[in-house]
Amino acid sequence: MKNLAIWGGRPLSGKVYCDGAKNAALPVLAGALLMDKSTILEVPDLADVRTMVALLRAIGANVRRSQGEISVSSPGSLICEAPYDLVRKMRASFLVMGPLLVRCGKASIPLPGGCAIGQRPVDLHLKGFEAMGAHIAIDKGFVHASAPNLRGAQIYLDIPSVGATENIMMAACLAIGETIIDNAAQEPEVVDLANFLNSAGARINGAGTSRIRITGVKRLLGTTYTIIPDRIEAATYLIAGAITLGNVCVGNIIPLHLKPVLAKLQECGFSIIEGNKSVEINAPFRAQPVNIKTLPYPGFPTDVQAPFVSLCSLGQGTSIISETVFENRFAHAEELRRMGAKIRIEGANAVIEGVPNLTGATVQASDLRAGAALCLAALAAQGVSYVTGLEHVERGYAGFAAKLRSLGARIAVFDEAIEQASGFTARG
Repeated sequence: MKNLAIWGGRPLSGKVYCDGAKNAALPVLAGALLMDKSTILEVPDLADVRTMVALLRAIGANVRRSQGEISVSSPGSLICEAPYDLVRKMRASFLVMGPLLVRCGKASIPLPGGCAIGQRPVDLHLKGFEAMGAHIAIDKGFVHASAPNLRGAQIYLDIPSVGATENIMMAACLAIGETIIDNAAQEPEVVDLANFLNSAGARINGAGTSRIRITGVKRLLGTTYTIIPDRIEAATYLIAGAITLGNVCVGNIIPLHLKPVLAKLQECGFSIIEGNKSVEINAPFRAQPVNIKTLPYPGFPTDVQAPFVSLCSLGQGTSIISETVFENRFAHAEELRRMGAKIRIEGANAVIEGVPNLTGATVQASDLRAGAALCLAALAAQGVSYVTGLEHVERGYAGFAAKLRSLGARIAVFDEAIEQASGFTARG
């Protein structure tokens, strides 16, 4: 699924189920390096997960996969250098530094790659490791860290970075003494990582608050753990229902994790019905205008900003969405304008004047969430849209096209779409 054709104008309806959260699975897989053996359940089948599995194998872990289940066992010694060709693909690869540093006493990791949505430096990760006694050097694109024994420290993060919180927390599990992380990230995925580590014998308290306290232990034992559902995937399908004026129920979710998104959907005028593990949206009318500012959890998630820009593009008034987490995260706006959207970028703000209709066009996905946003706009647009660069979407959504089809969307792989337009096939 590298390129898609989407025929718009069909209200979506029905029920769709979320997979495990990508942003929880990746740090948990990295954390598996800290223990003898672990089995992780509800792992989504995504490109990023496959990259992390390949990385774990490259540094010496034994990994077995089968239908949403991944088992990881780490021998007594691991390879302390991660290969560039894997780390360059995905920023989350840098999360193996903490486990390698505390397991091996040293680690060499290339500066990471991933979606082009801002610089997202790793300096906060390194600041934490240095506070715990590590020596850090950067040479020829590699970060080299060494510490015969990591020791607990009190660490203040200048911003509540999710990756830095996770990386430092993992290293602290096997460090000597107590580590306190202040201004820690509070995202559900951070809590999930802490719960995973605690289930193996770690001593982590306060995950989900701004202060996390970790008391180092000598060893982590094996565990079996189930990943939380993906709140960003859930939000995406709810917005798909809203933008197409449909009725969609999303199952296998934790509604509490979606509170800021659900609040804004209700502010748009949509009916929201929360179940124990599901949320249903009913959207008989176009969205009312809203003002949104992305913030660290429990604020409005930056990963839902792009889909909401698409939704507001077909709204009934003028909305303003402010991006405060990442710079350079409005690349989708220019592509949406190709479909007829009226969006003006003013610094960190997108001013969106709702229009009655969008028109199908050929658009290019620049990153994961931008790709999802363009697909949502295409679902509501008049005519057919061709969305290229879908390898980005494959990084974060398992079975994306199939799930949308189950709700009534008409989607085909790009080459098949050209055949359909010529009348050669009836698939799609």
